[in-house]
Amino acid sequence: MGNSILRNKWFVWALILLITTIWGYAWVFMKASLDYMGPFTFSAFRFGTGAVTLLLVVWLWKAGKLPRNMWKHLIIVGILQTSIVFLLVMYGMQFVDAGKSSVLLYSMPLWSSIFAVKILGEKISAGKTIGLGIGMLGLVTILGWDIFMVQDPEVIFGEILIIVAAIAWASSNVYYRTNLQGMNKIQVTAYQMLFGTIGIIIASLFAEWGDPVQLTGESIFYILFTGVLASALCFSVWFLLLSTIDMVTATLSTLLVPVFGLFFGWLILGETLTIGIIVGSVLILVGIVVAQLSRK
Repeated sequence: MGNSILRNKWFVWALILLITTIWGYAWVFMKASLDYMGPFTFSAFRFGTGAVTLLLVVWLWKAGKLPRNMWKHLIIVGILQTSIVFLLVMYGMQFVDAGKSSVLLYSMPLWSSIFAVKILGEKISAGKTIGLGIGMLGLVTILGWDIFMVQDPEVIFGEILIIVAAIAWASSNVYYRTNLQGMNKIQVTAYQMLFGTIGIIIASLFAEWGDPVQLTGESIFYILFTGVLASALCFSVWFLLLSTIDMVTATLSTLLVPVFGLFFGWLILGETLTIGIIVGSVLILVGIVVAQLSRK
């Protein structure tokens, strides 16, 4: 994919739309996979497949060897961004709908902004403060609706796990900016996914050893779609696109993922969109947009 092609803004946005649609659709398969195997086992299959595919991409692109002093940072990012995030997400999705899960996880930019202020010392503008406030109100709206209206402890527990996953993802972003900034992004993604997968495999051996695993044509398709297409190939194209779009645009475009997640969860899985989910989701998305657009 040459730079001349990437200069066509319509082609770039078509690719962004394609990638975010695939990422949104992947939430349906992540939820459906729980009928065939445990959440940790599926994550091990998914990210193991994704890591192998990405390492192959790194090899084909001849990205070169990583500096030895970077390995420990990649292990930490892998544990934060792949192991902890998706162990919590997949476990939480046993109790939480796919669409709602995607919205809660993609509250990550809000937490990243808070950590950037607290840890990186970034100054916070009035607009960003307002955006963070709106986004947090959205989280409280979703949780509050389920606490007072649904009153299912398992649902609330699952939602809290996914919010903790979003916080872990934000932590990995801050750690990346502090220790891995300037490195080849595909290399970082490939190796952190590899180390993260090792963490997931260890967790699945302890938590799900002996549990039934149904490897049917359908479940293998879920693994390949989420591992090869959604995890490896989409990230490869995404990092290529980042050379042509700014980070604020990139962050805002990823908000299409939870929108598609909600839509596909409703359309395919028949998930109910309550007033709490709709209002809370809109507030989270608006909050992120306001916070991102108010950045210098």
